[in-house]
Amino acid sequence: KDLIKGDDASAEAHRKFYDEYNAVLDMDADYYLETIKTVFQEFDLVNGTWDVKNPEGQVERVRPQDIRTTALLTVEGELDDISGSGQTQAAHDLCTHISGGEHYEVKGAGHYGIFSGRRWRDLVYPRVRAFIAAHDEPQVRTRRIATPPDLTSEDSIKAAPAARTPAAARKAAPAAAPVASATPARKAAGSRKLAPTASRKASATSRKPRA
Repeated sequence: KDLIKGDDASAEAHRKFYDEYNAVLDMDADYYLETIKTVFQEFDLVNGTWDVKNPEGQVERVRPQDIRTTALLTVEGELDDISGSGQTQAAHDLCTHISGGEHYEVKGAGHYGIFSGRRWRDLVYPRVRAFIAAHDEPQVRTRRIATPPDLTSEDSIKAAPAARTPAAARKAAPAAAPVASATPARKAAGSRKLAPTASRKASATSRKPRA
């Protein structure tokens, strides 16, 4: 219908969605069967009986209750016909030591609507983005120590030279020395001029009797 109407943008979005929707993943048969057994038949995660191998090859029990240093956001579609209602929210009951938990049910959304299309863009994505920003520790610290709004980074750079004022004062201090030393020098020169004057008067007086 979009092609008939000439709505090429909507038609292209439709193609991209179904290219992903119809894509298949080449999985090993044993892996697939083990997943079906572990998740959907024996409910190992829910019952606390799921064992996996760690990087060192040792078998360890999966313990969601040990997760502590993160936040948890679960999202469900109100009309999801693939993942039953409450299956996603159940993660909060398993992760009992996570304090920053939040559940979001998207009204009118099906299984794919919670991560694709208009409801994802308008409803889910803004909620996910805000949740991450609120619990991302580096961002929280940055907001706490942020520069006050009335002091811009440019103002901070311009104010920096004020710290060099003491150095400028130290440079100005030696300039006073030549002034102080110049004053006695001029007085000394004046005293030297007086001495010849007195001698000339004395010699003039001594020569008068001879006249």
